[in-house]
Amino acid sequence: MSAFERTYTVRWADMDPNGHMRHSAYTDYAAQHRIEYLSEHGFTLPFFAKAGLGPILFREDTRFLKELHINEQLRVTGELSGLSEDGSRWNIVHTLYKPDGRPAATVAVEGAWLDLRARKLTVPPAEITALMRALPRHASYQDIVREPR
Repeated sequence: MSAFERTYTVRWADMDPNGHMRHSAYTDYAAQHRIEYLSEHGFTLPFFAKAGLGPILFREDTRFLKELHINEQLRVTGELSGLSEDGSRWNIVHTLYKPDGRPAATVAVEGAWLDLRARKLTVPPAEITALMRALPRHASYQDIVREPR
């Protein structure tokens, strides 16, 4: 699959007192990107509510490279950096780009799927695992292998 990209405009609400995009807005755009990827392929928020399934994060690591300013166009990509064989755990690296193409930040996340009724980690439907596998692979990609209990 080719890269899934979205372009956003940096909003007033994203700004901090220093005149650049606040730190938590970077992760907000990465999260929006993930939700739009799933939604565009039929996995909408109503789908997840009905299925009793939801994505959760264990870890989020943001690297700030260049400032972003109000009304700048921000391009966001997502690449798979890890996936377990059953699709229950996944890692994604988002890159946020300035209008001139320079990376402004990377947001690396480690996540899994949660059964919202049982409140336990679960394996998603095969179609979701296939969709995750279809993401372009980041240079750091490694299969996620869990230790036996």
